[in-house]
Amino acid sequence: MLLSGVGDALGYRNQLWEYNQSGPAIHQELQELGGLKNISVELPDWPVSDDTVLHLATAEALATGKAGEELLHEVAFRYVEGMKDMEGRKPGPSSILGIAQLHPRTEGGYRVPYNPEATGCGAAMRSMCIGLRYPRPDQLSLLVEVAVETGRMTHPHPTGFLGAVSSALFTTYAVQRRPITTWGAGLLEEACPVAKTLVKSAGYAVTETERDWDYFTGKWKW
Repeated sequence: MLLSGVGDALGYRNQLWEYNQSGPAIHQELQELGGLKNISVELPDWPVSDDTVLHLATAEALATGKAGEELLHEVAFRYVEGMKDMEGRKPGPSSILGIAQLHPRTEGGYRVPYNPEATGCGAAMRSMCIGLRYPRPDQLSLLVEVAVETGRMTHPHPTGFLGAVSSALFTTYAVQRRPITTWGAGLLEEACPVAKTLVKSAGYAVTETERDWDYFTGKWKW
């Protein structure tokens, strides 16, 4: 998680690089700074972005040892708190909208309305620690459940929350020393079916989610 935060701070570069779409331009600026070895990642020049703030929020909730709905309310609460620490950061529109709609510790308050435009990567960015919390193969269904439900607190579209499943799952695969050439197949054949079953059993936005499901899995197959 520390290295994730360092990488985030480097890539963010205090708002300067996050939306720079030219890799060569970024590499040129990096060389002008003297290269990576010349950078000390510390404040005020290298803050972490919203992604690390919310990744820490996920991890802090998981570290309480809570489970089930109690855990989901804890995550929602910490996302709301984390959104108060966004000065100088650039949270995406789905994250802003989703967290604004959370009502932690009220019935159903960790769920937000389905959003057909919530297809971004914000949920994936904060989910790696879920894989650290549930690293064993026999914890797959628990990992997927937590990734899906925390992911769709802001990204209820499957392209968004299945990104959270991917981040969490691939972290467990790394812990398990699973060959990287098998990770994509594991996502499609092991985790995504579990996620789809979970969505049906949860009974929330089932029709919309199933309608929009195939784009994410189709891209992985391609």
